[in-house]
This record gives sequence, structure tokens and C-alpha cells, in this order.
Amino acid sequence: MVGTRSSMGKPYRPKDHYFRKAKAEGFRARSAFKIEEIVRRFSLLRSGARVLDLGAAPGGFLQVLSEAVGPKGEVFGVDVAAIRPLGRANVRTAVLDVLAEGFDERLEALVGGAFDLVVSDLAPKTTGIRGTDEARSLALAETALRLALSRGKPGSAFVTKLFMGGDFEPFRASLREAYEEVKVVRPEATRGASVEVYLVGLRRRASLRAG
Repeated sequence: MVGTRSSMGKPYRPKDHYFRKAKAEGFRARSAFKIEEIVRRFSLLRSGARVLDLGAAPGGFLQVLSEAVGPKGEVFGVDVAAIRPLGRANVRTAVLDVLAEGFDERLEALVGGAFDLVVSDLAPKTTGIRGTDEARSLALAETALRLALSRGKPGSAFVTKLFMGGDFEPFRASLREAYEEVKVVRPEATRGASVEVYLVGLRRRASLRAG
């Protein structure tokens, strides 16, 4: 089968094992297995937890997170694209651009209060120019971190996708200032050609606030 192109310009085979597994298990995207692994591996959620999912379309993460928090929990997903309703009472979504002026105010108006977990699967529109794509990915991860610091509870967790690049270490250092423990994870469902990883911040320090 002829490969297509990944977000960083490398070939991959879209209908792989996890693609087929997602279809078989009713997940909207193969990426659901990524957040499923991370949540399980680090015991990030409990029944009744509140989660903010950034870059939530088409809803694969939402499906996993909804199950993890149970009927007493709440998951709120945002994306620039509309998300087809999941039909679950503990999931709400909105069409919002995290980079738009006034995003924080709009988010607060839709869902107030703090979260136990902030998750970001935000990805830039890629150019095929590695340095440019890495910089755009970092900008989104920095935006997600700012939201995690402003909306995450003390002791909360943070998960963000990031393309590996030259500014990876400074960004990880900023997470280490904000969280007691930071992990770098490449989930099993990640495509072989991908340069993406996920950074996981555990136990947000109570003294920190967003800048």
C-alpha cells in the first residue's frame, strides 16, 4: 500500500493496527488509545473528576475521558472544528480557538471552576518545514500550559502533545517548575514516523499561577 504523509512530512500507513482497532471498538480516532494509555499508566483520573480537553475533535479523547470520570464527572472539550455530539451527559463541547483574543473569558463563561486534568492534543497546521512546525507546536503547548496553570487545581495533572525540537528542553524545564513530577511519553499507538511525544505534568504546585 502506498503511504501518505505524516504531519512532519514522513510516510505512514493510515489503516494500521490501531486504526482498525479504533473502528472495531467504536472510537472516533486511533488517538484515543494514546490518552487511554497515559491516563491508565499514571492514574490521572478518578470518578467525579473534571477535565478540560483542548483540541478535542473528532472526540476520541473525549470518549476515553468520559468513561474515566464516570457519570458524576465532567469533561469539557474545545476545538476550532465542531465536534459531533457523543450523546453522553457528562461531556460538553464548544467551538473555540485557543489562540483567539478573549478565549479565556469565553471559556470561563461556558464552564467555570477548576479542573483536575487539562489535556491538550492541539496540533498546528503543518508546512513540512520542520523548524516552523516545531515552533508552532511549541506555541500551542505553551498556550495549553498557561491554561493548565490558570484553570488546574493545585495537585492537578497536565498532558500536552509536542513535536520534538530544539526548544523541547526549555519547555520541559518550565513544566518542572510548575509540577512536582514530569514524564515524557511516546504512547504505543504513536505512528512510527511521528516526531510527537506527550509531556505529563503530575501534581501541580499550589504556589504557581499563570503568567
